[in-house]
Amino acid sequence: MTVTVGNLVQGPATVFIGAFQAAEPASASATPASAAWTDLGGTTDGATISINQTYKELEVDQVIDIPGRRLTLRDMTVKTNLAEPTLTNLTYALNDGTYATGATDSSFTPAFTDSATQPTYRALLLWGWAPGSGVANQSKRRTVILRRVLSSDNVEFAYKKDDQTVFSVTWSVHYVSNAVAPFFIMDGN
Repeated sequence: MTVTVGNLVQGPATVFIGAFQAAEPASASATPASAAWTDLGGTTDGATISINQTYKELEVDQVIDIPGRRLTLRDMTVKTNLAEPTLTNLTYALNDGTYATGATDSSFTPAFTDSATQPTYRALLLWGWAPGSGVANQSKRRTVILRRVLSSDNVEFAYKKDDQTVFSVTWSVHYVSNAVAPFFIMDGN
């Protein structure tokens, strides 16, 4: 077996958040535009993308083997710990709320409207590393764009004597439309 060392990947991804339908970068090599994407800062324990797929088995009376399967559900999530527990990041982790800055203090008030109110969907972008060598034998960039996300799990943060305070957050990826895929991945050259 031949191993292509340039295809081995290690290193963190930078996590950006933007408005739903934010302008997407044209190239994986380009830093996401600050006008559309906000860098969420440092993370701990990386950013983990999970794609859980559920397939339904087809069956017929005439054969004992499973003749095929059809995809019936895809549940995609991104989990990370935001190492910068700012009130702005708390707003993103809780999907909404009001962040305000004053002369002496900053504050956060969570959203507390009716439960039937549409939540604030956003877009998430992970800017990491890709297999292979690019121009001038430099490492290539991979951009993962998650087009419609919502923080969907418990948000936790703890204050401990011997441990760092972080916001633990999980974003779930949702359907966009019959013309737009829920996620897109591109590698730079």
